[in-house]
Amino acid sequence: MALLGTLALVATACGSSSKSSTSSAASAPAITIGAQDFGESAILAQIYKQGLEDKGYKVDVQKLGGFRDLEVTAFDKKTINFAPEYAASMLEFLNGKKGEASGDVDATVTKLQTYLAPKGLVATDASKAVDTNAFVVTKATADKYGLKSLSDLASKGQSLTLGGPADCATNAFCIPGLKSKYGLDLSAKFKSLETGQVAPALDAGQIDVALLFSTDSTIKTKNYVLLTDDKSMLAADNVVPVVTTDLGSNADLAKAINAISATLTTQKLIDMNERYDVQKDDEAVIAKDYLTSEHLIG
Repeated sequence: MALLGTLALVATACGSSSKSSTSSAASAPAITIGAQDFGESAILAQIYKQGLEDKGYKVDVQKLGGFRDLEVTAFDKKTINFAPEYAASMLEFLNGKKGEASGDVDATVTKLQTYLAPKGLVATDASKAVDTNAFVVTKATADKYGLKSLSDLASKGQSLTLGGPADCATNAFCIPGLKSKYGLDLSAKFKSLETGQVAPALDAGQIDVALLFSTDSTIKTKNYVLLTDDKSMLAADNVVPVVTTDLGSNADLAKAINAISATLTTQKLIDMNERYDVQKDDEAVIAKDYLTSEHLIG
């Protein structure tokens, strides 16, 4: 995770130590952050935008009309040069789902760097905020079957129906992972749903187990029981900004990005997502409040 810092230090090793952050910001390329098509990405884009603007950088956000495929295309076309990403998911996208990601964030980011480098990209420091797959049940189901962990699900929930996005069937951290790590094959009991349909289906009893994301505010607001991944199947999908190497070579910018990332946690993302999803607050307002509370902006 320290590769960006290394790049930045090499770039400035022969320069004057008196060079100010302001002058570095002024000489740096303009920053365009790509935001994927979901609320958390929009919030993160605004957090980095406003945090870097406070340091004197010129930053814009480009809302992408899709997900990771369009983001990577935007990087290739140089229409964006920064994106808040997720370590394991970005790695598995770039490597064609080879299964190289793991629950070890350091190992996952190190491997990710090898796929980013040929594209002229680099990952900055990973945050402690993790948005990975989360298997949840209602409290009633948890009480009925005695479910607290995925091992419990494997031993007691073979007859239960799992609902989630279509890629759960092939995602190494969903049905294939449950089968290989826990010996639980729910492929015949899987119901493919659009992301926004998963929680309502769980509430309606159409499914028994829901695949959500660990920062989904619904887990908190609906009081779902999150099944513990007691065999460490799930990926290290820590939030990690990905930038072009020209941005990554700026020491002051690297420091500013990493300072923002260092404040992020899973619980903080859940709380911000709740404001976005439930209270319908604007992502820019949520970001400003967050940065202010973390003393990252005045």
